[in-house]
Order: sequence, then C-alpha cells, then structure tokens
Amino acid sequence: MGTLRYFANMSADGYTVDAEGRFDWTDPSDEVHAFINEIESDGSVYVHGRRMYETMVYWETYEPGPGSSPHEKRYAEIWQGMEKVVASSSLPEGAITSGRTRLVRDLQLGELRRIVNCAPGVVSVGGPTAAADAIRAGLVDDFRFFVYPEVVGGGLSALPQDARLSLRLVDTRTFANGCVYLHYVPR
Repeated sequence: MGTLRYFANMSADGYTVDAEGRFDWTDPSDEVHAFINEIESDGSVYVHGRRMYETMVYWETYEPGPGSSPHEKRYAEIWQGMEKVVASSSLPEGAITSGRTRLVRDLQLGELRRIVNCAPGVVSVGGPTAAADAIRAGLVDDFRFFVYPEVVGGGLSALPQDARLSLRLVDTRTFANGCVYLHYVPR
C-alpha cells in the first residue's frame, strides 16, 4: 500500500501561481532542486491535473544543455521512471506525450484510493486543483511545501479554501535563497 503525498511550491501568501498564471518565482536553486530530487526519489506514481502535466511533461524529453545542472538531469530521470496519471476532462488524448502515462477523464476519490493502495511507494499528487478533493476528504498522508520568499497577492491557492486540516510539523529546512521547506502529516 502506498502513501499519498501532496507537494506544492508556493508563495509566502499561499499561492502556487500568481494572478497572471506565472510561477517563475519558484525556480529552485541548485540546493533546493537537489533536496526536491531527494524527496521525489521514493515516488512510484505522479497524479497531475492538466495544467501541472502540461508544465511537467517538459521533463520527458529533457536534454541537458549549457548551464544545465546535474540536479535537472537527475529530476528528468525521476520523472521518466514514474508512472503518471493525468486527471483531466479537457486534455485531448493526443496531448499525452510522455511514456508510462494514462489519462483519466474524471478521477474519483475511489479511483485515487485504488491507485494509492496498488502503488509500491509514494503517489505524489501535484497541482492544487487535482489535489483538492483528496485534501478535503482527508486522503493525503503527507504534505510537502516549499515556501518561496515572494508575496504575489493572489492567484491559485495551494490549498482549497474550504479545507479544514489539523497538521503536525515533522520537518523543516531553510535554504540559502530564503525558501523554506515544511513537511506536515495529519494529526
């Protein structure tokens, strides 16, 4: 039986993207990227919504170039090695361009539970929209937040506005670029 993890990069005011849909302020330093790789290396399945998949599929064909870091190459290996489930009612079938990926038009909580129960390791749900129902239902076992020292004033909230959670902090880390890692589990 696997573990369901929600992972989010967010601004200090709790948004994953700003009001214009930008998230360039979450570009990780090498130190942060190495730590993210460490965390993600225990995963077996990514569950993404349409927008998160469209952002992350970049790693499927990643080619190191001048100025590339070894952390980027390692993350591409992690991404390519994972099973992927894309939950989207609007993404065309032909838009799935990564290997080991299946499209689910309407991911119900029962199907997500089945995915987690069948997974040999961590199932990482990415994107606040894709994760919202699981968070509300109390299905998420593990919360990992990277909080960047930016206040963006609005956008897409990292957590559903109507969620009520009682969490216990189990780990923190502060990075040289001012990013803070917060790891929580439900109480």
